[in-house]
Amino acid sequence: MPASPLPEPAPEPSPAPAPAPADTLPTLLAHWTRHTPDRRAFTFVEYPLPDSRGVHRTLTWARLGVRTRAVAAHLSGLARPYERVALLCPQGPGFVVGFLAALQAGTVAVPMFTPDLPGHADRLAAVLTDARPTVVLTTESAASSVRAFLAEHRLEPHLVVVERVPDERGDGWVPSDPGPQATAYLQYTSGSTRLPAGVEITHGNVVANACQALGAYGAAARPVTTVGWLPLYHDMGLVLSVAAPVVRGLHSVLMDPAAFLQRPVRWLQLLSAHRDTISAAPNFAYDYCASAVADHEKTGLRLDRVTALINGSEPVRPATADRFHAAFAQHGLRDTVHCPSYGLAEATVFVSAHRPGTPPQRYALDREGLAAGKALPAAPGDPDAVLLAACGEPAGQAVSIVDPGTGAALAEGEVGEILVQGPNVGRGYWGREQETRDTFRNAWGDAPGPWLRTGDLGTILDGRLLVTGRLKDLIIVDGRNHYPQELEATAEAAHPAVRPGRLVAFAVSGADGGESAVVVAEHVRGLPPEKRDSVQTARAVRAAVSARHALRLSAVLLVPPGSVPRTSSGKVSRALARQRYLDGAYDPGPDLAREHTADGDAAAGADASAGADAGARARTGGDEGGRA
Repeated sequence: MPASPLPEPAPEPSPAPAPAPADTLPTLLAHWTRHTPDRRAFTFVEYPLPDSRGVHRTLTWARLGVRTRAVAAHLSGLARPYERVALLCPQGPGFVVGFLAALQAGTVAVPMFTPDLPGHADRLAAVLTDARPTVVLTTESAASSVRAFLAEHRLEPHLVVVERVPDERGDGWVPSDPGPQATAYLQYTSGSTRLPAGVEITHGNVVANACQALGAYGAAARPVTTVGWLPLYHDMGLVLSVAAPVVRGLHSVLMDPAAFLQRPVRWLQLLSAHRDTISAAPNFAYDYCASAVADHEKTGLRLDRVTALINGSEPVRPATADRFHAAFAQHGLRDTVHCPSYGLAEATVFVSAHRPGTPPQRYALDREGLAAGKALPAAPGDPDAVLLAACGEPAGQAVSIVDPGTGAALAEGEVGEILVQGPNVGRGYWGREQETRDTFRNAWGDAPGPWLRTGDLGTILDGRLLVTGRLKDLIIVDGRNHYPQELEATAEAAHPAVRPGRLVAFAVSGADGGESAVVVAEHVRGLPPEKRDSVQTARAVRAAVSARHALRLSAVLLVPPGSVPRTSSGKVSRALARQRYLDGAYDPGPDLAREHTADGDAAAGADASAGADAGARARTGGDEGGRA
């Protein structure tokens, strides 16, 4: 794969012949290998130096076919059909080749990450123990760390380095099509509310969901280029940057997540370098670009080439789209390309999406009504309105809103649990029969089952899905519902010491048996000690939450950067943070300890006197959105 500076790409040739009806990625890969051998399939962009413009390595469909076939033939000699093959590969050609080869060999892929991902070694060990792979695929650059990790955890699968398998290994090998009903891979959940579980995604599931996503984002009838930096072991990165390009024969351009975090303008430059681009990122990435990309870095951006920008995060904040658009409108970015979306691993990934072509729909809802389970319009100019971005219409599947206690279908505008039904819904959880029955085999909803229980709360307005929160994260105090992401947004805006996006709100049981709420927030990185007074920050957060949500927090902890746990997909883990809090893992410090033990009335008075300004900031700062 020759390396060279990333040039302005030449126009793609006219569309290739459409494939015959096919239900598996291996069959579709064979189609494009045969009909469009010289077209670009995957381009991997590397940044060896901080100021590098990027070095690209491209696999054509023919070259991808040769490499995939060789590795698949090698796998077939080590693992029987339906045995698991784990991918412990960095972002790059080894991951893509290995994943497609595992499917072509009839084995079950387990997309994961290399052992050097900070803070996730225990999760990786737990997944490998659960999946019990016969083979682990890795790359030359990661082989030594993977070998050491397996030895440390006494795991003994066959270890295969993708680059060391010669092309000739695939000569004469005949693959067998496992069929659409066979399990293609295990997509392990992020573990934001519980231990990770492997969702069995069939060959039919992933092809169906890729088609649903391409249709929703305007790519079903015309060629587009997908541009991505999301990790390929994550459901959205895998489907958008690998599965969808194979389904439609599209060009996929990939970079490492670390390259984006180091210089976010690199993502925008890749979007500008290709025509009709589609990409996805969590909410924080759009805020990050708006704040971190300097004016001089914007020179030459051509964001008029973007077809769709998917925001599938928790939460999707309308204000984020506004800031991102304001930052880059002068460089061709249209407000009609923003696509708030909703999905989850149990449904492969995509469920519903706003279609590009019109600005996203947003709703200002009455806060008290939402707390009572009703999506009611807020009064004009209400500073306490909850602003939600609609996640559009379902993409080739059915969605129902039900009472999570009874399963009864709810009317439009009533908040309940989101159920999903469609050809993209996974088979169940690997090795977990009871959890599979509870989650995937429900007869609830407004149509015959089975329905998937998502565990997410939402409502339907004007035919559009609005996601309001996570059922297990809901904080119920004195009979009123509080969504943690709302409390977090208010707390974040209450004091400049609070690090944006690095805080959690959760419920704990009180001495009287009722629930109370706690906020754990990281302070801004590099903030001098004199500017991160824990008592002052706690008082400001308490006052803001009290003023906006009529809720008294039982504790506010300001902790060092890196203390709030996050999942492998980058979301805060409220469940793990709650457990750490209950275990006493967070040291409140002497000043904050005195705040906790202060007389309740005195503390309340201090909140009110110290927090009037913070309360005003909270009313005007940060919009809330649902998990998507």
